[in-house]
Amino acid sequence: MNRGVRVRRSLPLLRQRRQTWNDAVVSTDRTGSETNDTPAGDDASDTTLAALLRLLDLEPIEQNLFRGISPKETRQRVFGGQVAAQALVAATRTVQDCADCSVHSLHANFLRPGDPRVPIVYQVERLRDGRSFSTRRVVAVQHGRSIFQLSASFQAREVGLDHHDQMPAGLPSPESVPDLATRLREGGLRWEEPYPSQLLDIRPVEILMPHETTPMPPTRHIWLRTTGRMPDDPLLHTCVLTYASDLYLLGTSLLPHGVSGGSEEMFLASLDHAMWFHRPFRVDDWLLYAQHTPSASGGRGFVTGSVFNPDGTLAVSVAQEGLVRPRRKIAD
Repeated sequence: MNRGVRVRRSLPLLRQRRQTWNDAVVSTDRTGSETNDTPAGDDASDTTLAALLRLLDLEPIEQNLFRGISPKETRQRVFGGQVAAQALVAATRTVQDCADCSVHSLHANFLRPGDPRVPIVYQVERLRDGRSFSTRRVVAVQHGRSIFQLSASFQAREVGLDHHDQMPAGLPSPESVPDLATRLREGGLRWEEPYPSQLLDIRPVEILMPHETTPMPPTRHIWLRTTGRMPDDPLLHTCVLTYASDLYLLGTSLLPHGVSGGSEEMFLASLDHAMWFHRPFRVDDWLLYAQHTPSASGGRGFVTGSVFNPDGTLAVSVAQEGLVRPRRKIAD
């Protein structure tokens, strides 16, 4: 299918970043139809790239204060990757005086479940603006309580030493791997893919079906990209990958135990999430998300991730710990 045309190039200064979002939404998806006339979150059936960009576009309320909304769907809580990405968008909107800055790390804590029925308010604190680094703290608030906090550090472009781990070898190409929905249908399952993953083209190399109980190695590989061509703004690519980084990550900690992330017997919830951005990448190119779980104990699972560019360079490192426990059974 047609990957779509490239939308208008992003504007050079970070203070113009919301205009870049608006320009990006006026895009052509793989079906070739324009999708710039639907408000963000209005329809969970809108699974285009424009829907994802609208989801990440925030409304400025006041200086250092932004509002985001969630898609209308059946989830009982807000997807963690959405909150992390929206919080990072809020942080980038306040780094106004450096056209050459990029986020190099973020550290986040999930404090309470988000309510998808009401908007999320993001409060940004400008902790530091230096010659090389700027730091922002973002708190997400709903119903008068903090549900999430994020610390993001931005760095001006700099040249230094360079080395990285190698991309895992011997994996099938993304074009030869069916997407998750296809894999499930081939397995005779009628499981509807969650809305967050519908906004991206995600192709897991290894998969544990919900009905399977065979323990698997503690490693999983996923090919991913957006469903259409993105604008050139590097920070926009960073925010989209932040959204994608929470998909299927914690479920990797279940693989050695022969339990699928889609199992109704387990309760999973992200507790904290960290990312380090090493090198430039484009999220509309195929990226390999290599995940590994070194430990699970005390009702928590720990997973690390490495995101590789198509040329094999390491672009991003990820780490997450989350709650992994059997669901409590309610007595009759």
